[in-house]
Amino acid sequence: MTAASDIDTRSKNPVAQSDRVFGALTLAAAILVLLVLVGVFISLVMGAWPALQKFGPAFLWTKSWNPVTNKFGAIAPLYGTVVTSIVAMVIAVPVGLGVAIFLTDLCPRVLRRPLGIAIELLAGIPSIIYGIWGLFVFAPFMQSTIQPALIATLGKLPVIGALFAGPPYGIGLFTAGLILAMMILPFIASLSRDIFGTVPPMLREAAYGMGMTRWEVNRHIVIPHVRTALVGGIMLSLGRALGETMAVTFVIGNAHRISGSILAPGTTISAAIANEFNEATTPMYVSSLIALGLVLFILTFIVLACAQWMLRRMKAKAGV
Repeated sequence: MTAASDIDTRSKNPVAQSDRVFGALTLAAAILVLLVLVGVFISLVMGAWPALQKFGPAFLWTKSWNPVTNKFGAIAPLYGTVVTSIVAMVIAVPVGLGVAIFLTDLCPRVLRRPLGIAIELLAGIPSIIYGIWGLFVFAPFMQSTIQPALIATLGKLPVIGALFAGPPYGIGLFTAGLILAMMILPFIASLSRDIFGTVPPMLREAAYGMGMTRWEVNRHIVIPHVRTALVGGIMLSLGRALGETMAVTFVIGNAHRISGSILAPGTTISAAIANEFNEATTPMYVSSLIALGLVLFILTFIVLACAQWMLRRMKAKAGV
């Protein structure tokens, strides 16, 4: 009798009822996100189906993109998307980690908060501002100064010289990658700073007490302690780089071609869709552009899935 009365009391407890309502609402929100994701995927598949039915799997590795003959292929935009993202990550990750280490370990306390706020403000600048600045300021500087220097130095090396060959256009894959690096750098730096701030102070103090230098403390203590969270933050930034549209559209050149040089003009999936969707006058043209969106959707999903797999492997090795 007492147990039954306790159960009845708990069921009438306002706190227990609010917990159940809160749990139901959060579950509904999670299910809603999954439904939206599935709905987007189904919509993309339905829109891209005529192009996929006509071109088949060859759509992924076909280079031609000719609206006149209704012959389309995704390899050139896919290549540009991957190359610009790689360039951006190669530059933004080490610089972002360096900024985060400086803010958490080396920066004077007087400057720590203002610099942190400035970095977070950079993350809020609209992408079109980066694109306009890149087209009218950065691209001419690249054409007159940076790209000629790269061609004259790295372009003459035997192995990587082909990556820096050709005339200095100013715009191109490399310029777009640099603009992307500037855009995701604040995200990486801000996330890494917050992640480094979770390291217990006693770990740093113990390492310094053993005679380690600041480089050794960050290399062997801080980064290994938070490497799982760092990988997650970096992968989120990579997802932003893969789907960026307006900033890349201004500076990449928008040419459906594949070149061995990263200085040459190219295009990305998002830039091709933004440039050509209003000009698509035939059903096959529209379907091919939607198929490009489907490819980008799957590519982003694969990247994030690989990130989750890496995080689980790292947690398993750490015994978590």
